[in-house]
Amino acid sequence: MTASTTAPLTGLRVLDLATLFAGPMAATLLGDFGAEVVKIEHPDKPDPSRGHGPSKDGVGLWWKMLGRNKRTMTLDLSKPGGRATLLRLAATTDVIIENFRPGTLEKWELGWPELSAVNPRLVLARVTGFGQFGPYAHRPGFGTLAEAMSGFAAITGEPDSPPTLPPFGLADSIAGLTTAYAVMTALAARERTGEGQVVDMALIEPILAALGPQPLWYDQLGHVQPRTGNRSPNNAPRGVYRTADGTWVAVSTSAQSVAERVMRLVGRPELIDEPWFASGAERARHADVLDEAVGGWIAARTRTDVLAAFEKAEAAVAPVQDVRDVMADPQYQALGTITTVDDPELGPLRMQNVLFRLSATPGAIRWAGRPHGADTEEILTELGLTPDDLTALRAEGAL
Repeated sequence: MTASTTAPLTGLRVLDLATLFAGPMAATLLGDFGAEVVKIEHPDKPDPSRGHGPSKDGVGLWWKMLGRNKRTMTLDLSKPGGRATLLRLAATTDVIIENFRPGTLEKWELGWPELSAVNPRLVLARVTGFGQFGPYAHRPGFGTLAEAMSGFAAITGEPDSPPTLPPFGLADSIAGLTTAYAVMTALAARERTGEGQVVDMALIEPILAALGPQPLWYDQLGHVQPRTGNRSPNNAPRGVYRTADGTWVAVSTSAQSVAERVMRLVGRPELIDEPWFASGAERARHADVLDEAVGGWIAARTRTDVLAAFEKAEAAVAPVQDVRDVMADPQYQALGTITTVDDPELGPLRMQNVLFRLSATPGAIRWAGRPHGADTEEILTELGLTPDDLTALRAEGAL
């Protein structure tokens, strides 16, 4: 048995109308576990992710990952023929994922009333910056804005430095994961009711959920979490420390027993007997003392020696790795986290594997991102369109 025949989402059909990055990521996650995903792009304006970041031989590498396990076709939804074709596709589809500004599908007469009329079992996932309603709904929305609005940037960085944005699509990634979960939740409901529904996903919400109980703290205590750099208000020692050979390690002492092991390891067991050491929050108030003890011990040793000593002491430590280290890391290798995908355009490609392992019905990467519109004719022929139909759509500019 192969992964393609045992994958849990085999038989599920998904239309990916979204771009850059949360919606497409959700579709990728569904495709990784067997869903048939059709990526629909504008004939003249491909998904911008094809041009994001480094490329090789003119081929965008980010797209190779984001577009994996998707067949690609072109369709201009604003054209009458494009609208009619999408409705025909929707009639045979389980999930549509889109991230147009609210009202755009409606302008093309492709809103929920029209889509659900041709397929009452359809799930329509709408991913936007601010949601489908409210005072900001029609504003342009990007992950950067969500990272700022949610409170993430406000608590990230050193206390005396400006708020810090992440150098990658954090809010988009969290929303992509959440959208895949939301779609599966809607599909589970469909099993009971027989009917589909709309998923309204706003980028500003999942990242707020990931930030933890900040609203609750503020509501009950008036507490506003400050920027603390690498330190935590909940435990210490905690942070990154420089080793003798110029590398860095990260130390965490979220558990009291681990904090005690670390202090014994670095030769400061007397600190364990301090009254304040018994509480993570109290230890955090004495972070200067603890960081000096841990940082000084680490600074006198190489990273290899530090990691070995911490492991022997059963204390929590990890190297601060860049992508070169990640690619060679033995734990990632054991898990198969980075896998090789053969690609007809670029040859073997190494990228992140599917997100988790299922023992009986595993997912798989069947192919990397395909060229713009590569499968248009095949998909529409499967749908029942004739060569004359395709010619007419091309003449209209719909393909």
